[in-house]
Amino acid sequence: MIKRDLRLNYSALRKDISRQSLLNASLSIANQLLKTPIWEGTYYHLFLPIAEKNEVDTSFVLSILQGKDKNIVLPKVSDESTLKHYLLTDGTKLQKNQWGIPEPVDGIEVEPRKLDVVFVPLLAFDTKGNRIGYGKGFYDRFLNECRADVVKVGVSLFTAEAETIDAEAHDIRLDYCVTPEKVYSFKGV
Repeated sequence: MIKRDLRLNYSALRKDISRQSLLNASLSIANQLLKTPIWEGTYYHLFLPIAEKNEVDTSFVLSILQGKDKNIVLPKVSDESTLKHYLLTDGTKLQKNQWGIPEPVDGIEVEPRKLDVVFVPLLAFDTKGNRIGYGKGFYDRFLNECRADVVKVGVSLFTAEAETIDAEAHDIRLDYCVTPEKVYSFKGV
């Protein structure tokens, strides 16, 4: 399926979700995440949502990570093509960037090779673990900097696309994707 069309379709679907439905779905996703075998790691990379685009509210996932006493790492756009990653501490100050993404102002930088699990934002995904984001490629470049065994977990408000998404050579597949109703595993797919 063509990425451009999927981006338009899923952006429109997300736009129509009410605030309460989004919160309910986000809480369900967090509860589904508890069923996944991802909790043995130490460093967890978590994106913070663009509220204006009705992204999954990851504050519930953040609460789980804090409750499990995990090291939480947040991304920050450092230039037009790369991310830097900062440890979330009690003193971390957040500020929205030009895309409306809350990100750390500064802090303790963490190298991508230290990460055990990365929660990956997306607009849509398919049954093989291919995903589409907004098309800027930040996460594909970032995931290439991580260890080969880093666990990549997408979170989605919607079920998997039955038709395979056109993947390019640089696209990195997910290991899991969690929706309000289901955990998809792509291990061995």
